[in-house]
This record gives sequence, structure tokens and C-alpha cells, in this order.
Amino acid sequence: MLTRNRLLAGAAALAALSAIAPVSAQEPIKIGELNSYKVFSAFLDPYKKGMELAVEEVNAAGGVLGRKIEVVSRDDNGNPADAVRAGEELLTREKVAFLIGTFPSNVGLAVADFAKQKKTLFIAAEPLTDKIVWDAGNAYTFRLRTSTYMQTAMLIPDAAKLKKKRWAIVYPNYEYGQSATAAFKKLLKEKQPDVEFVAEQAPPLGKIDAGAVAQALADAKPDAIFSSLFGPDLAKFVREGSQRGLFKGVEVFDLLGGEPEYLDPLKDEAPVGWYVTGYPWYDIKTAEHKKFLDAYQAKFKDYPRLGSIVGYSTVLTAAAAIKKAGALDQEKLVAAMKGLQVGTPFGPVTFRELDHQSTMGAYVGRIGLKDGKGIMTDWRFVDGKDALPSDADVKKMRPAN
Repeated sequence: MLTRNRLLAGAAALAALSAIAPVSAQEPIKIGELNSYKVFSAFLDPYKKGMELAVEEVNAAGGVLGRKIEVVSRDDNGNPADAVRAGEELLTREKVAFLIGTFPSNVGLAVADFAKQKKTLFIAAEPLTDKIVWDAGNAYTFRLRTSTYMQTAMLIPDAAKLKKKRWAIVYPNYEYGQSATAAFKKLLKEKQPDVEFVAEQAPPLGKIDAGAVAQALADAKPDAIFSSLFGPDLAKFVREGSQRGLFKGVEVFDLLGGEPEYLDPLKDEAPVGWYVTGYPWYDIKTAEHKKFLDAYQAKFKDYPRLGSIVGYSTVLTAAAAIKKAGALDQEKLVAAMKGLQVGTPFGPVTFRELDHQSTMGAYVGRIGLKDGKGIMTDWRFVDGKDALPSDADVKKMRPAN
């Protein structure tokens, strides 16, 4: 028969056991993730795989603060209002520690403002607009990916070297394309004051009338073209421009055109000779990248895309921030992010205290063709820290937190 004393003894033993139970048995640390999976699947399907690999590796190594991590994702439909609603739900209902993710720049800016209002850490994975760390920067938002300014700055030396005077520009008409175009004009004008911008086309994202756009640019008779198109818009532009002879004798720079997500679908239509930033995964021999590549291919039986790198590195950043902070207190997490160093497949990156921008670099080169498929040739890696404006210029752009 159970007596009161036996019950008390049993309860005490259970309490003692729980006190010495492995910390891994505790509830996982939930990290809230927002992204436009249905809208930008070419980039975000590999991104999600990269996240899964990083979570698996972090947890296999013992987790963080003795607890496993878990990413809780929501699709924001590529819509700022939906993203804010999803962010609210993640914080209040799912009780996530903080937020990561987002893809389009307008969504990233909306979530950054939401994070500021909620005083919650937000690690912006992919949105490229410069505003997210400069004009609209705030104390709670940090950005991993190389920005529009940085990637443009990496292309400018080649653009200026060509000494082409008449430039045409085409970009998707939303925050990312506008930001890339502004940076390109500013930086090229500084290097080549006599440059002329003779035509500009700004089709709505995902709704390009590529034939009309290509013809309008051809009519302007440019010497060179700067494009920040990507995805299906880029593919349509390449095909229509090629049919109209737009690119014959014209140098073309495309900001994201070397990323496998956007280059691979073109197959043998890949525009040979274009200057691009991208990801020559098949050709990178560094130890950090080989380790990632081997693990990714073993898990998914597929090659990585740039999205894979971003998703993987975002989760590693989140884990490193928690470890450095030693707690889930928001102010401690934010303090930990300042100057945080993270090892990635592209090498170590640092999140700058000055503007919360990481120093992640990018690969710059030209498009070639091999075995009926577009590749990057003559590429070089540019460290992100070497493609940023001066500290003085950043301080002028960024509001006081």
C-alpha cells in the first residue's frame, strides 16, 4: 500500500532525477523564421535545405546552452503585411526566441520595423536593400547577405575599366531593384564622371514584358547594360534580348546572374560573357566550402545553390548569437550580435557593430558555357569588408539607434 511517506519519497527522487537529467531533454530553443516560399521557391527551397543541415549539425554537436534548436517557419507570401502578422504569431503563440529570414527587400524592411517596435532581435537573411542597415537601420536588425551596394561595388571595377560611355539600366521596380540601380549610378559616376545613362526600364517584379523592354533598350543604342533582374524575369529578358540582337557588341552586367538558381534554368541559352556575381559551387576548393558541400550532397543528393549557403549560414549565426549571449534575453542577444564572428562556407564573417551588416563576400566573374550549361568563369572572391562605404559615410546614412 502506498503511504504518504512513500509518495513523498518518490516525488523527491523524481525531482532529483529531473535535476540531473541531460539538459538536451529540455524544451528546444525555438527560432522564428519568415520567408516567401511559394513566391520565390527557386531560391528558398535550397535555402530551407541549408537551414535543415545547419540545425542538424548544431543539434548533433550538443545544441546551444545545452538545448536543441528548432526553426519554426511561416510563409509570408512575399507580402509585408502578411510577414508582420506571421511575425506576431511566431512571437506570441509559438513563443520563439527571436526572428530570422525574409527574402524580398520590402518584406525585410517591414519585419525590421516590426522587430524594432517589439524590441526583438531580427537576423535578416536575404533582403538586399541598403536601407535595412543604413537609412532605416535599427538597434534590433542585423543583415547577413551581401547588400546591393556591396555587390554593385564588386562589379564596378570591371565596369569602369571598359570605359563605356552610354549605359542602359533595367531593374525590377521595387525596393531591391531601386536600391541596386541607385548604387550602380552613384558608384560608376564616381569612377567615370562622363558616363551617360541613356535608357532606363523598370518593369514590375514577375510581370516583365521582356520583348518591349528589350526593344526599348535596343532603341537607345547603349554601349553597356546594367541589370538587376533575376528569376523568370531575367530568363525572359535574356531570350527576348538575344532574339533582337540587343546584346551583340554590348557589355552586360547582371547583379545576380551567376547564382545557380537563375543561371541553371537558362541551360545553353546562358548569355556568355556577361559580368555577374554568383556561386561557382563546382569550383571552390576551400576547406570550409568542401566540408559544407560534402555534407549537403550526402544529405540531399543534390548540389547546393546560393540559397543553401544563406539558409545554412543564417542558422549558424542564430546559434552563435545565443551561445555568445549565454541567454535568450533580447538585449543580451543584440549585444552578442555586435561584432559576432561566424564561420560560413564562404569563410568567416563578422557582423559589424557600426551598422549591423555582415562582411559576407561574394564571387564575381563572367558567364561561360560548358556541356550545354551556364557556368561562372574567371571568377574571384571579394571579401565583403572590402566592398563597403567608409565608416564616415555609413554614419551619415544610418540613424542613431
